[in-house]
Amino acid sequence: MKVWMTGLIIMLLSVSHASYAAHTINQQAKIIYDKTKLGKHLKYDVFLTAYKEHMRVADKPIMSIIDYSKPSDRRRFFIINTEEKKLLHHTFVSHGINSGDLYATEFSNIVDSKQTSLGTFRVAEAYHGKYGISLRLDGMSPSNSNARKRAIVLHGAKYAEPSTIKKLGMLGRSWGCPAIPMQLAAKVVHLLKEGGSIYAHARG
Repeated sequence: MKVWMTGLIIMLLSVSHASYAAHTINQQAKIIYDKTKLGKHLKYDVFLTAYKEHMRVADKPIMSIIDYSKPSDRRRFFIINTEEKKLLHHTFVSHGINSGDLYATEFSNIVDSKQTSLGTFRVAEAYHGKYGISLRLDGMSPSNSNARKRAIVLHGAKYAEPSTIKKLGMLGRSWGCPAIPMQLAAKVVHLLKEGGSIYAHARG
């Protein structure tokens, strides 16, 4: 009887601890969401999921969210310092050429699909490539687990500039990489490299 009671108490304490931790994370997320005034641009449930994923995979307090439910002529890439509760950047980001035109509607984790992948990425090392300073990404979700095999990286690109929107009515498209305006690339690389997170979301 005493052994059973001891086991029950341990189980209840574990459940209580897990519930408290979940409640604390939810509270922290709401504070950051309110302080950064993200309510004007991003649904809270998307932010909350992104924050929980950030807490799961990140090694630094810089998280980012890409909201692919928005068209590419809208600023849909958010970079947040969760420690300072500040929105650091709110900018444009491209999607894959086979994911759609103005809107990204098709997503894939398949090599050579040239489509965008959804899910959680842990940001790894910086390197200099075809587009200059760039970031390697590790897919931490079943929907983006092939990120390394597919060479899905974050980089700057001229086709991700606002000037392209004026010409085409939308951003240019990548082979699946999240491409951002060139002038922001170095800053974003510095912020996210080696431990930041990216949460890529779409409708559904």
